[in-house]
Amino acid sequence: MFRTALRNVLAHKARLLMTVLAVMLGVAFVSGTLVFTDTFGNAYKNKSAKSFDHVSVAIQPDGVPVDADKQPGRLTDGLLKKAAALPGADSAIGSVSGFTALADKDGKLVGGEWGTTGTNFYPGKDGKDPRYDFVKGAAPKSAGDIALDSRTAERTGFRVGDNVRYSTDGPVRTAKVSGIFDTSDGSVVAGGSLVVLDNGTALKALNKTEYDEIDVKAAAGTSESALKSSVEKILPKDTDAVTGSQLSADQERMIEQQTSSMSQVLLIFAGIALFVGIFIIANTFTMLVAQRTKELALMRAVGASRRQVTRSVLIEAFLVGLVAAVTGFALGIGVAVGLEALMNSGGASLPDGPLVIGPTTVLSALVIGVVVTMLAAWLPGRRAAKIPPVAAMNSVHATPTTRGLVVRNTIGSLIVAIGVPMLFMDDNYAVAGGAAVMLVGFIVLTPLLSRPFIAASAPLLKPFGVTGKLSRLNSVRNPRRTASTAAALMIGLTLITAMTVVATSMGSAINKMAAGSMKADYSVSMANYESLTPEVRQKLDKLPEVEASSPLRRAYGEVDGSFSTVNGVDPKTFGDLVGLDFTSGSVAGLKDGGALVDADTAKDKGLEVGDTFPVKFEDDKKTVELKVAGVYESNEMLSGVFAPTSVVDPHLDKVVDKQVLVKMKGGASDRAENSIVKALGDNPAITIQDKDAISNAVAGGINMLLNMLYGLLAMAILIAVLGVINTLAMSVFERKHEIGMLRAIGLDRAKVKQMVRIEAVLISLFGAVLGIGLGLFLGWVAGDSISSSVSTYAMEIPFGRIAIFLGIAALVGVLAAMWPARSAARLNPLQAIKAE
Repeated sequence: MFRTALRNVLAHKARLLMTVLAVMLGVAFVSGTLVFTDTFGNAYKNKSAKSFDHVSVAIQPDGVPVDADKQPGRLTDGLLKKAAALPGADSAIGSVSGFTALADKDGKLVGGEWGTTGTNFYPGKDGKDPRYDFVKGAAPKSAGDIALDSRTAERTGFRVGDNVRYSTDGPVRTAKVSGIFDTSDGSVVAGGSLVVLDNGTALKALNKTEYDEIDVKAAAGTSESALKSSVEKILPKDTDAVTGSQLSADQERMIEQQTSSMSQVLLIFAGIALFVGIFIIANTFTMLVAQRTKELALMRAVGASRRQVTRSVLIEAFLVGLVAAVTGFALGIGVAVGLEALMNSGGASLPDGPLVIGPTTVLSALVIGVVVTMLAAWLPGRRAAKIPPVAAMNSVHATPTTRGLVVRNTIGSLIVAIGVPMLFMDDNYAVAGGAAVMLVGFIVLTPLLSRPFIAASAPLLKPFGVTGKLSRLNSVRNPRRTASTAAALMIGLTLITAMTVVATSMGSAINKMAAGSMKADYSVSMANYESLTPEVRQKLDKLPEVEASSPLRRAYGEVDGSFSTVNGVDPKTFGDLVGLDFTSGSVAGLKDGGALVDADTAKDKGLEVGDTFPVKFEDDKKTVELKVAGVYESNEMLSGVFAPTSVVDPHLDKVVDKQVLVKMKGGASDRAENSIVKALGDNPAITIQDKDAISNAVAGGINMLLNMLYGLLAMAILIAVLGVINTLAMSVFERKHEIGMLRAIGLDRAKVKQMVRIEAVLISLFGAVLGIGLGLFLGWVAGDSISSSVSTYAMEIPFGRIAIFLGIAALVGVLAAMWPARSAARLNPLQAIKAE
């Protein structure tokens, strides 16, 4: 039986190739997604990772940073020297870090989304800092020096001796590159940048009054615990000592928490890939074994037992699955690289990192390729072995019984009935589960749904005459096969349509929010969204092009006992820069010292225009009584309490702006933006955003997921093409006699090709229409829950993209039909008639 199985594999080379391709693409889809998700997740984890090789015990502040004007520093040079002199201590270094914007040669911010961090060089006993390995030049020694990490130097083209511009808190500084170093800092590996200043300059530039951390390295023969005991004896008040091992464990736990949400999303994508991959493999092998029913029956007739027949099929499946698994895994690695390139080309900024091929991915490829293929072959092989040999040889291509289809339709209807109510639950996991259950139900129901769809296409096929009619009848001849073929495309288009609807609607909602909330042309803020110095607004107000501006300062406190944000604004200009949706009152009351309150707070506290309410700021000074000048509907861009800056400023430790809103006399334009850039000294630390840029920033996460789904859709389309090819090839094989008869009575080769192509397009469009319909429904369900939290959200159907999806589906059918149509047209009529 083994020799028989081996001969079967080698004897039918075309069938072997089709099966291997089906399994290979299924494995590639899954393994490619798993490699991509592992690489993506690992890069995110590495972003926050840093080495603790130079740390045996770290001294850290306990609680919020100290106020230098009120209490002495804790992590001072004096403490550092004490730590270095402890018994068992080899060395000690102090470290500080903070956002530092580095400009490239074009004046743009280096590091982009992953940011640029500045830190200090602290020379140890040997004059070196163990955190940095200099490969060129030397460490910075004065305020005029700066060192760059090697990745940044390569990316920007800066070399030792070049002048660079950087900024930390507003003013732009110029320094000369003194050296280039290698580092394992996670944010640098992920695409960010690291610059190093000499210790004194770093403390001053980053506005530090003490070190962020003091790292003590143990001498040879001294354990971490022993050194920690010594360090604890010199700790000032409000500081802690933590071992390097504990720091590493805490970091790992923190990274897991930070990346858990992203990991869940990526695992969902991997699960989708697994489902589609298994589905197409099982479907392909089921059809192949069904095609060989007569051959298997002949084996039974010459003496093979049921078990031997089933075993022969399984051996064949094992050999095919093994070859396909190995090649599919190799192809999957290329898929992962392609997905990353596709997302980056679509504007998604992914962290850099090495390709990660985990043992789980390798095992999954083998399991899917071998085990799933064998399971897919076992069920039809066992079913074929149970058919009496004479019956099987007399009815090779038995169509599914009506009873079988009724049972399947009943089961599918029940599954859909279970999934739909779950879509309207409040729990997000229940909604996701309901969507998955409903999708499975529709996969089961596709044979039932295929008949009305293909029947409805009859008027469109009339211009094609007899070939159109034959294509339509052939498509419904075996509804299970038609449905199974269309299912892969349906799954992909369901997901991508639903996500596209949500993304399009959310983008429009954000644009409406930005357009409705902002009358200002620009928002000026720090690139890391930290605080701006008030000097920025002062410089902007000097520009003749600026019509109005207002700072947005932020303080926190309790509004009548509940935590709230209190925003300080310029009462004279704020109304010209924002468009609040007032339910009562107006912005004019700000000029008289009143406050604007969002509708939720007003309802919760029972406040109306003219009422007063107490605000207790975080500085615990005297409670301030504010009068309600207006009540407005809040949104994601504007919320909380708005009050004049004269109310907020006395309660800020340092008067700084979160952002500055600017309205230009001629509106937003490249010229207006350039004038702002020049007025602020081409500062790389400052970001200038118009309404579109703000909308894009808010919608960035959605667009990243959408790009990821488009990449997965590309793989689903490849699998769908192969599925249609398989179905048509088998359909042509089964209908040799019929095609021969048609040729004999006058149907020429061109018409035969047209018949097969129309059938392919019908199957593809059936999957596409079903997928788009389900996607629109799921998009509506998702949008219904989003609209409760985003007031401007309204479902928008992206008709243009949906038309593209339908066009792609039709193209899938045309491409998939090329080889089967050519094979059908080349059949010799006499030999085809004789074949039966």
